[in-house]
Order: sequence, then C-alpha cells, then structure tokens
Amino acid sequence: MAVQRVRRVIRKVDPWTVLKVSLVFNAMMAFVFVLGTVIFWAIFVNAGIPERINELALLIGLESGINLEGQVYFRIVILLSVIGTIMLTGFFTLSAVIYNLISDLVGGVEVIVLEETGAPQGTRPRVSLPVATEMSSPRREILPKVRPVISQEPRRDDTEQTRESAGAEFPRTG
Repeated sequence: MAVQRVRRVIRKVDPWTVLKVSLVFNAMMAFVFVLGTVIFWAIFVNAGIPERINELALLIGLESGINLEGQVYFRIVILLSVIGTIMLTGFFTLSAVIYNLISDLVGGVEVIVLEETGAPQGTRPRVSLPVATEMSSPRREILPKVRPVISQEPRRDDTEQTRESAGAEFPRTG
C-alpha cells in the first residue's frame, strides 16, 4: 500500500472525554495499588515480620511494643487510593481545559502521521507492452564518433600539476 506523510494539528481536547478516560484509568490503578498492598501485607504477615518487630521493640525498652494492625493500614491505603483517584482525575481534566486555552493562542500541537492511500499495489492490473523484434530503420548516430587524441607531452612532476589544477600561477623556485 502506498503511504504518505500527513501533518495533523491537535487544536482541542474534549475535557469530558478526558474526565471519563482518566477516571477509569485512575480507578484501575487504585485497584492495582490496593491489591498489591494486600498481597504485600499477606506476605509480610506470613513471614512473621510484625511479631519480630514487636519483639525488637520490647527488647530495646518500649513497654507496650509496637502494634502493627493490618486493618488500620488497609483503611489508610483505601483512603489514599480514593483521594489519589479524585485528585489525578481532576488534574488531568484541568490540564485538558488549560491545553485548550493555550492552543487557542499558539495553534495546537502538530503531529506527523503516516496515512495509507489507494489500493494495495499487488491488485493493480499488469499491462504488457508489445515487443519489437526487428528495427524498421537503422539508428542514426547524432554525434559523430571522435577518436581520443593522445598527447606526447613530457611528463611533469606533481608540484606543477597541482599548481595548474589550482588555476593560479605560482612563481617557480629552484
């Protein structure tokens, strides 16, 4: 297929579309973050690390030790995910509005894309041209044939050839 380069200018971005897409994207990333934290905490607890931290705290002199409750941390992670989703969605939507205002002043962003044009090249019909077996008239030569002239000049050294090829006359020394 024939391909041609085409310049496109992105002048406007629809804020409503950015809001919908960024909300779905940020919600998915928040879900991945929460799920990753839950998996990490499960591995953390199964390895016995919270108990070891509590024993270390009692050993160094803390009377009550350190209480590492998973429910508290899970609630904090959920809260951070919800706040992050709302803030990032608002940031992306505000960025789309600001881009539209700036593109009104400067004209937008120019993007060069490759665009396929026409039908595929393999589907074109093939045209066969007639082949002449004999020439009807002999070809004439436009220019007469010239034999090269061989000069019998004596051989000069390289410095004289360099001077002449430079096109300037230099005084000869020695």
